[in-house]
Amino acid sequence: MRFGLLARSAALTVAAAGLFIEAAPAFAANYAGMSCGQLWYSRNAIYASKGFCFQTAQGRQAFPNSCFPPYGKLNNWEKNQVSQIQYWERRKGCT
Repeated sequence: MRFGLLARSAALTVAAAGLFIEAAPAFAANYAGMSCGQLWYSRNAIYASKGFCFQTAQGRQAFPNSCFPPYGKLNNWEKNQVSQIQYWERRKGCT
């Protein structure tokens, strides 16, 4: 199985944008090799897959079908992925 059930929506959203993240919990994504834009999209795709309601124009444009229950509530694995992405965003100086 290529994608884990926990991250199937986020992975498919990211794949649809022409990006690929190995999203199964047993595999680490190659966040180190991503650009700031790819990191931003990957992080927010995780939130969008859980119905996060984006407030910025950029977020609403990238994820127009977001904003549904559970309204961005992430499980522990998703929180870990977001933390890893944020680490690489800080390390690369992304704004």
